[in-house]
Amino acid sequence: MRSLINILDLSVEEIDELIKIACDIIDHPDKYSEKCRGKKLATLFFEPSTRTRLSFEAAMMELGGNVLGFSEAQSSSAAKGESVGDTARTVSCYADIIAMRHPKEGAPYVAASRATVPVINAGDGGHNHPTQTLADLLTIYREKGSFNDLTVGFCGDLKFGRTVHSLIEALSRYKGIKVVLISPEELKLPSYVKKDVLKANGIPYEQTTDFDSAIPSLDILYMTRVQKERFFNEEDYLRLKDSYILEPSRLEHAKKDLVIMHPLPRVNEISTEIDKDPRAHYFDQVANGKYMREALILKFLGIM
Repeated sequence: MRSLINILDLSVEEIDELIKIACDIIDHPDKYSEKCRGKKLATLFFEPSTRTRLSFEAAMMELGGNVLGFSEAQSSSAAKGESVGDTARTVSCYADIIAMRHPKEGAPYVAASRATVPVINAGDGGHNHPTQTLADLLTIYREKGSFNDLTVGFCGDLKFGRTVHSLIEALSRYKGIKVVLISPEELKLPSYVKKDVLKANGIPYEQTTDFDSAIPSLDILYMTRVQKERFFNEEDYLRLKDSYILEPSRLEHAKKDLVIMHPLPRVNEISTEIDKDPRAHYFDQVANGKYMREALILKFLGIM
């Protein structure tokens, strides 16, 4: 039995395998419509979510399986003081696989240590979000055909952005990757990510606060919102929340085949005018997330 806590829990070969399955699901959905008949997915979401929770649920339903769970901590026994470990062990009696989101870093790891079924981390605090990374990787693959020799810009909240941390870890294993980190000083990428991932893998990177000068060199622009829920001080949030806003005028010198991505939800950081630009692929990421979660469920349940 395996669980997925960090994107690095999957080898490059396994990610390639998941992408291949997801692409086959896209092309032949009927072939997979009964693959999980009689199986149950439990979604344990201790933190609000729209895309991730509904994506997991839609994925299981499209595979012919069933879903149970909760969408906030207050509607679970956590409100009574039950531990994450006990919750996971209990839910293992009801479901074949668990998807968990939790505001505390490491909670899915604790759950996986006690559960008797696979646990998939659906986001833990500012730490990891491996299934969003799988959605991101499928989006890049479908638009670029490869993960090699790309210049990837990450813009916005790089300090608390778990999607950023996970995607940087995933891309660090491919050849010719260059990273551009665009953020206010207060929201820079944590030093441990730079040390343990970028420097450790010899990936060239640059840090800048200048959004406009960075855009022309990028193959991928990964925008993120400034996350209000991660701030202790509302004044700091209000001061930083509109640091970078992507508007059509800023794309004047961007590459014609730039891929614009965002894990969503967006607030103000991408103008809705950008939605009409063929380089905008953030809603494609949403669809790709469902397909990759279908592939992941099949793999972790041993149904291929």
